[in-house]
Amino acid sequence: MIVLVLTAVPPGLRGFLTRWLLEISAGVFVGKVSKRVRELLWERTISMVRTGRAILVFSARNEQGMSVLVHGHHWEPIDVDGLTLMLRPADSQPVPASQRESAPATGWSKAARRRKGY
Repeated sequence: MIVLVLTAVPPGLRGFLTRWLLEISAGVFVGKVSKRVRELLWERTISMVRTGRAILVFSARNEQGMSVLVHGHHWEPIDVDGLTLMLRPADSQPVPASQRESAPATGWSKAARRRKGY
């Protein structure tokens, strides 16, 4: 079983993948194909993805029962004691509310002023 998630890719790639896989949501493909077909689909995906992103999750004989391949994505799979974890870059982590700098809004919004006739 494989799951292929695409983001910002040409429509031709999505059309090509529908020959082999079922698109269950926009850019999310699932199916059961052989290892050879999976590798060929991944090679074709990489060659056609351009500036988009692709993540392939497939069944494997390991503790987690799956493996991950990533192309053009900021998150990357890393091996930690035999387990595959996704490493998220530090800049994409949310900033705690205590560290955010924002001035409180004052006065009425433009929509409220229009309703009140100001």
